[in-house]
Amino acid sequence: MEAADGTANLIIGDQLPLFTSTVVQIRRLWRELATTIQWENVLEPVLYGLNLFRSFFVLPLLQFLLVLCLAMTLMILLEKLFVGAVSLIVRIFKIKPEKRYKWEPIKKDEELGSSVYPMVLVQIPMYNEKEVYKLSIRAACGLDWPSDRVIIQVLDDSTDLVVKDLVEMECQHWKSKGVNIKYEVRNNRKGYKAGALKEGMKHDYVQACEYIAMFDADFQPQPDFLLRTVPFLMHNPDIALVQSRWRFVNADECLMTRLQEMSLDYHFKVEQEAGSTMFSFFGFNGTAGVWRINAISDAGGWKDRTTVEDMDLAVRASLRGWKFVYVGDVHVKSELPSTFKAFRFQQHRWSCGPANLFKKMFFEIVHNQKVSFWKKVHMMYDFFFIGKIASHTVTFIYYCVVIPLSVFFPEMVIPYWGIVYVPTIITLCKSVGTPSSFHLVFVWILFENVMSLHRLKAALTGLFEAGRVNEWVVTEKLGDAHKTKPVIIDITEADKLVDSQLTKPCIPKLKKKNSGLFDRFYYSELAIGVFLSFCGYYDAAISKKGYCLYLFVQSIAFFVTGFGYLGTQTPDS
Repeated sequence: MEAADGTANLIIGDQLPLFTSTVVQIRRLWRELATTIQWENVLEPVLYGLNLFRSFFVLPLLQFLLVLCLAMTLMILLEKLFVGAVSLIVRIFKIKPEKRYKWEPIKKDEELGSSVYPMVLVQIPMYNEKEVYKLSIRAACGLDWPSDRVIIQVLDDSTDLVVKDLVEMECQHWKSKGVNIKYEVRNNRKGYKAGALKEGMKHDYVQACEYIAMFDADFQPQPDFLLRTVPFLMHNPDIALVQSRWRFVNADECLMTRLQEMSLDYHFKVEQEAGSTMFSFFGFNGTAGVWRINAISDAGGWKDRTTVEDMDLAVRASLRGWKFVYVGDVHVKSELPSTFKAFRFQQHRWSCGPANLFKKMFFEIVHNQKVSFWKKVHMMYDFFFIGKIASHTVTFIYYCVVIPLSVFFPEMVIPYWGIVYVPTIITLCKSVGTPSSFHLVFVWILFENVMSLHRLKAALTGLFEAGRVNEWVVTEKLGDAHKTKPVIIDITEADKLVDSQLTKPCIPKLKKKNSGLFDRFYYSELAIGVFLSFCGYYDAAISKKGYCLYLFVQSIAFFVTGFGYLGTQTPDS
């Protein structure tokens, strides 16, 4: 039937004949509807609703996030300028720890003999450290300290029976050479590293010790480590911790390790230095440090309520009034995770744990009466909020969400200072730690933006105590295993390992699933890469805001990471 305006209106009841085939009926009906219904009239209310949703929800939300990110960016800038200025003053005026605290070398006395040296416990926690277990044990046994005034304590939580036997044999080897070394195991892994350290302090021989030096399995202290650090504790009874600086034996192994070195060098050279100088506080790095045992007991001992037991102890000890000293001239060699899989697990723990600890200790810090107001501000604002939450939020939300989405909203204008000047100053402030890698600054920025996806997700997991809040995956160390041929065990060692299979491990070792081609892909990175690419093409073709070059390059960084081409390639990575 034809209407007055010439439009053919379909009356289904009159025009649709009765066919025996339902499929044919549907096809004919769709064909006639497609040519007779005015789809513009149907889509108009839909588009109108989408436009309202865009104008009254999406756009205000993006504008709010923009203002929030710009405010956090300014806060980060002020914090970087502050710690950078403190670090610069320390270097210009050479304000070394030896000038701020009493430090004297230990003087030998023929009458007193080795008793002038305090008793020191060296703890080495381990968990299936097959590739590197010899490094830390050998280095600890080589410390320049009287053998009767030091106890090497190897805390082995390994579930691999062969590894356990190898570690025990290594301890027996050094014991036969006169080293006072103890090999300690337990029947569970409760509390992970914190549980092992706590259990290790329960042994009777620990009661004779005054200080504890801690080294992870891949850390190799120099022989004079104790001689340079322990005197701070001996002559300053208010100092609880002496932290040394990490140096990396595999920093040049691949691009990912070079980029990690840049971040960690800034952390030690600037952040740790500033915290130690201004507030006598910084986060204990969990290794390469020496603690006063009384300070650990006074702070409540080791706790396993978060995955950053080292930071937990440091905050509690600081709130009790204890002081920390960072000694940047003392270097301890260590290994960086060189596979992206291991690095992701490490960054999850390092980002989730601090956020979770901040939530648990916020009111305890606020109500504390033993520390100054400015020290509490430093702990809550600089240390926790800026360093552990705001930095992750800005890096991902601002650079990977707000800026890309702004190309779809012409009314969104990002100030030039917020997208060029301030980020450039922050980047320059953070890149001074490793001058030799300054040419990698641009790649480092892209890499940090990629990792911000996982860091922010981990921080939110910690704040809201979601599923993976207590996940603890030991960072995989490769040593030279991926570079050299398998080590052949001699017959004498093989004989000692024959009976190892008769003992059941404390925790059954999980069987590795055979990895296929698609198991090496990281789909969250690939999804962000696709999103940034689309935003870049839209900006280049339509909005023309000038962000397309950044968006394309950043998307490439996400794709490279997502396809598993970052870091050292191993069969299990």
